[in-house]
Amino acid sequence: MEYRQLGRSGLKVPVLSLGTGTFGGRGEMFSKWGTTDVQEATRLVDVCLEHGLNFFDTADIYSSGASEEILGAAIKGRRDQVLIATKATFSTGDGPNDKGSSRFHLIKACEASLRRLGTDHIDLYFMHGYDALTPPEESLRALDDLITAGKVRYIGCSNFSGWHVMKALATSERYGLARYASYQGYYSLIGRDYEWELMPLALDQGLGTMVWSPLGWGRLTGKVRRGQAGDGRIAQGGAAGGPIVDDEYLYRVVDALDNVAEQTGRTVPQVALNWLLQRPSVSNLVIGARDETQLRQNLGAIGWSLTDEQVRMLDEASQRTPIYPYWHQRDFDERNPKPTRW
Repeated sequence: MEYRQLGRSGLKVPVLSLGTGTFGGRGEMFSKWGTTDVQEATRLVDVCLEHGLNFFDTADIYSSGASEEILGAAIKGRRDQVLIATKATFSTGDGPNDKGSSRFHLIKACEASLRRLGTDHIDLYFMHGYDALTPPEESLRALDDLITAGKVRYIGCSNFSGWHVMKALATSERYGLARYASYQGYYSLIGRDYEWELMPLALDQGLGTMVWSPLGWGRLTGKVRRGQAGDGRIAQGGAAGGPIVDDEYLYRVVDALDNVAEQTGRTVPQVALNWLLQRPSVSNLVIGARDETQLRQNLGAIGWSLTDEQVRMLDEASQRTPIYPYWHQRDFDERNPKPTRW
């Protein structure tokens, strides 16, 4: 297992972490993600630790807290061997203060996550979304207090716009508060919007990127191909509610993945994951697994590298014209260089 520094922090994390959105299966949405129980989760943790993957990602809203509970049970007796990331901000109840990033909600949410996980600290605590109604100094002061109390080690943000992140980092600097060490966001061969603004920001400000849904909401698993029955529904997001992807664009990327997979003797998802691990700013990929077989296949994405030519093939197949002002900035690369081709 390769380990990378998480942004400018001193924390080293494995390049793969296990996402536990499949743990529990409570509710209509999460039942479609997976229904992993404690016994199955414990086996997945066993396999992860055997391969040096000691990082597990969850959130308080996953299966209404069941994901945290199951993860806590699966790591019981070996908490000192693992790193845990969880998240707060989204709604956890019907009350007016059961959501957001207020001091009231964050402290309450953190205490609840600690109880469900059966631990006294969270290694990486993410703000799951941006709360424009709460002043950033209130949220960051609360997070700083949680760090001082020893309940949180590092903090991060997820699904923020670029200006949201910069506003938070500026607030941390102004008031001497703990700063975000990591950004967790969507990035894949069929979802490269992250490269337009968030990647340059992460490199400039020293944020380690954790990538969620690196296989494009299940479209890059090798099961979706041109001409296959039922692939249109998956391409359009299906029941999971993923972002819409144009069919022809998706098939062009999958064709390139198939080509590279044949050259390397690897699977389509392994190639898609390996491509991401060679992108600037990426510290970690959050992989999912419904079972041990799927987990072991995803673990095969590390320990080797695509060639420059193979990366170029995938880059070209997945390249899209960015929105304004990023397409306009292409004309001034001499003074406004990009970290990677779009």
